[in-house]
Amino acid sequence: MKCDYIYLKTAGLTILMIFTFSQLFAQFQLSGEFRPRAEYRHGFKNLVTDDDKAAFQISQRTRLNAGYQFENMKFGLSIQDIRLWGETPQLVAASNRMMLHQAWAEYGFNKNFAVKMGRQELVYDDARIFGNVDWAQQARTHDLALLKYEKNFKMHVGLAFNQQNDLLRTTNYDMTSNYKTLQFLWYQRKIGKLGFSMLFLNNGMEYKKIENNEDVYKTVFSQTIGTRLTYATGKTSFYGNAYYSGGKDAADRKLSAYNTMIGLDYNLENGFGLGAGWELLSGTSQKEKQLNANYTNNSFNPFYGTNHKFNGFMDYFYVGNHLNSVGLSDLYANLSYKKGKASYLITAHFFSAANDVINPSQNNELMSKGLGTEIDFSLAYKLNDFAALSAGYSQMFGTETLSVLRGGDHKATNNWAWLMVTFKPVFLK
Repeated sequence: MKCDYIYLKTAGLTILMIFTFSQLFAQFQLSGEFRPRAEYRHGFKNLVTDDDKAAFQISQRTRLNAGYQFENMKFGLSIQDIRLWGETPQLVAASNRMMLHQAWAEYGFNKNFAVKMGRQELVYDDARIFGNVDWAQQARTHDLALLKYEKNFKMHVGLAFNQQNDLLRTTNYDMTSNYKTLQFLWYQRKIGKLGFSMLFLNNGMEYKKIENNEDVYKTVFSQTIGTRLTYATGKTSFYGNAYYSGGKDAADRKLSAYNTMIGLDYNLENGFGLGAGWELLSGTSQKEKQLNANYTNNSFNPFYGTNHKFNGFMDYFYVGNHLNSVGLSDLYANLSYKKGKASYLITAHFFSAANDVINPSQNNELMSKGLGTEIDFSLAYKLNDFAALSAGYSQMFGTETLSVLRGGDHKATNNWAWLMVTFKPVFLK
């Protein structure tokens, strides 16, 4: 009888421990990502000449992600290794390729209000102004504090102040590719079939000039305000963006620029879909630059968005390039098809400059604003629950105006092809 009691007690404690640990582990997840991508490049990002030989490379992203939640607290950690196949010797004594992608903690004051601090991805709306740039193997993250209120609407406030060195005096910042300080407010609400969001961004860049043989630092600010609207009815979805930037650019020049976008997607029968739209990013006239040393910068900057997603997959515009230039008009149309585990997409882009382009070889006469046509084809196939295969081919049919702006030969064959495999296993949940 006593043995039965001890057995029952032991079994009960065991079941209780299993239940307790299962509850704890249910709040912890360990996952990974392995993503090699092969690319053939002969006109990717820039036009080539007939003498240029194609490039070929295989890049790889490897990630280990951990997430933990306990009561009103959440923690996230992501460590990644980014490399090209072959860049590290086979018999390497030491290698420092690991980097911290994300490391953040979130505290919930109640079920609606929380603060999230640390290195983290920011993705808002269609990722035009804030995106994680997931196509790039390294992706994009920010060091900031994020206040979040979410109930029947969402409102986020972001605050950041950056330093690259541990200083005892001054707050001088020499990392010119990054902002020094940033504040933003994002608001989103959905009313029936209408989605509405608003973004305000105060972006502070460090500007350095030399006065009396000494470096003088100054933080200059631009303000961007805008909205995104979406509306879905039946088989049709409409969307539109509008943003305006004022203040000063990173060179302490007066800024006045805008970005607009409008488009629609329509679902056909049997897995087919159609889409079309137009985007305009304002630019600065080359003629105005030539005549007026104190010109206003009219070139819109999409800041920290996932720019590979827009204006063609070949990254000719706003992917580390085309900033403070003549702007861009992008008229596009696409056809998609999805069946089972496979999906296909073909998109045509018709590019033109948004402002004047001068022909330096023709007595500074204005050139045609047409920049070219890009055709993008991509496919994706889901192998299983944690693996997928994707591939694509793109070709740019550039114009003489594009050659003047970016160099290279618009008559040469400018194309790009890629193949990528993505594995995202969940090790523990």
